[in-house]
Amino acid sequence: MTTKNVGRTGRRGPYAKSEERRRAILDAAHSVFAARGYRSGSLQEVADEAGLSQTSLFHYFPSKQDLLMAVLERRDEITCAVFPDATEEGLVDSVVRTALFNEDIPGVIELYTVLCAESLTDGHPGRMYFTERFERLRTGYARRFRELASEGRLRPGVDPDEAAVSLVALWEGLQTQWLLAPGDVDVVKGLRGFFNLLMLPAP
Repeated sequence: MTTKNVGRTGRRGPYAKSEERRRAILDAAHSVFAARGYRSGSLQEVADEAGLSQTSLFHYFPSKQDLLMAVLERRDEITCAVFPDATEEGLVDSVVRTALFNEDIPGVIELYTVLCAESLTDGHPGRMYFTERFERLRTGYARRFRELASEGRLRPGVDPDEAAVSLVALWEGLQTQWLLAPGDVDVVKGLRGFFNLLMLPAP
């Protein structure tokens, strides 16, 4: 029994170290890609930021594209807990909470905005990720708006599908403006104003 426990303890050490290095690489890539984009940010910069050699980096991520997708997945993990469509909160509260959460996590909005814009360029490996993400957002928000409509909470003439598209577009635009002028743009205020235009007060 003692030998078996020691063996398990021994295996946990290298595994933990491997996970720590992988996380360091992802954090470094997050920083580099947020600042320079996927195309301009080099693997050498990522390796230097992580304090590793490129050979070590390739042990964890065989290609730059693999690293990009892992960074995007990691970004989703960070924000997953407050994804609006996955909560039991009201739509307004969940959107506002997510917006505030994103602003408090260094580099999350920068990374997302830079890579999203860059994904429009020819052959970018992140294009499908963002295309599918926008589709999920539109679908999820449209469903939430339809629920509000069935509750009599949407103003007459508001189309749930159009409202969903507008919400995504507004949020994206507000975040971009906030990155350029954080002291002048209030993302949450802008989102609340949008909901006030579309929704009727709760009874």
